[in-house]
Amino acid sequence: MVRPVCEDGGGREGGRVPGRGANGDVRVGTASWTDRTLIRDSDWYPRRSMSAEERLRYYAERFKVVEVDATYYYPPTAELAALWTQRTPDDFRMDIKAFSLLTHHPASPDAVWDDVLADLPVEHQGRRRVYLSHLPSDAVDRAFEHVRTALMPLHSAGKLGAVFFQFPPWFRPGRAARDYLAQLPQRLPDYDLAVEFRHRSWIDGADADRTLDLLEELGLAYVCVDEPQGFETSVPPVVAATTDRLAVIRFHGHNRETWEKEGITAAERFAYLYSTEELAQWAARVQQLSVQARETHAIMNNCYRDYGVRNAAQLAQLLDVRPDPRP
Repeated sequence: MVRPVCEDGGGREGGRVPGRGANGDVRVGTASWTDRTLIRDSDWYPRRSMSAEERLRYYAERFKVVEVDATYYYPPTAELAALWTQRTPDDFRMDIKAFSLLTHHPASPDAVWDDVLADLPVEHQGRRRVYLSHLPSDAVDRAFEHVRTALMPLHSAGKLGAVFFQFPPWFRPGRAARDYLAQLPQRLPDYDLAVEFRHRSWIDGADADRTLDLLEELGLAYVCVDEPQGFETSVPPVVAATTDRLAVIRFHGHNRETWEKEGITAAERFAYLYSTEELAQWAARVQQLSVQARETHAIMNNCYRDYGVRNAAQLAQLLDVRPDPRP
């Protein structure tokens, strides 16, 4: 049974070792390569006038994985996935953030597939937001099938990392939530799936074992997080592998003042620059985690100006895994 390798900065070790050797493949990257403040307010890209293709190629020369955040707001298409495949090296991974509707967040009607929206009951039509609970089961099936089909070009090219489900604070432990988690690998059987919780009850105290056991049973990767503590919406920094295929750590920073602040941008919420000392502590935990999974993704979500790419390059150097080659 896979068990936490580190909790709250401690050194609790355990778990099984994959057959490939002492350590799996560690990949470091960021949660976006198109963030507005990165393009507008930093000089990381050599030109602000670069095309979308040029930016992705430039990023992929420096890191081996990226998380696609835009797919949370608008679901991907097979055409776009094919372009991403063409614009990245053979040994590159893209973690896809699941469409908001499929994570029990509200979605904009203009982002929902027409054939799914057509099945919305009359009493929910014309509203500003669409919720998964408003849809009949066959429409939900159709939505997942759209996602499965859209991501197939990445999967076929060996470039699809995790399809990553970030659940809202109101998604809490209970029969309905656990049943929904159990449906994910049935609906997307071809892909590696990862789950991030935004309510501490999932990983608080004794509940952590129950949650990790469930994810292991379902074959879902637990997304470890580093984020401000002391909030109901923050999860303890338990570092654990629940599959031997893939492990994921996401770094949200420690900006307590903005964590639950309303009316600010995502870039402002995660505006935090990790120190070298903080990254060195996490590098040791990433290495411990990599013993338990064939592939480990360390994703910097502090995408404010160049904070994310700077910290990702630093962490990659500490781990000796393809650092940014530029001076």
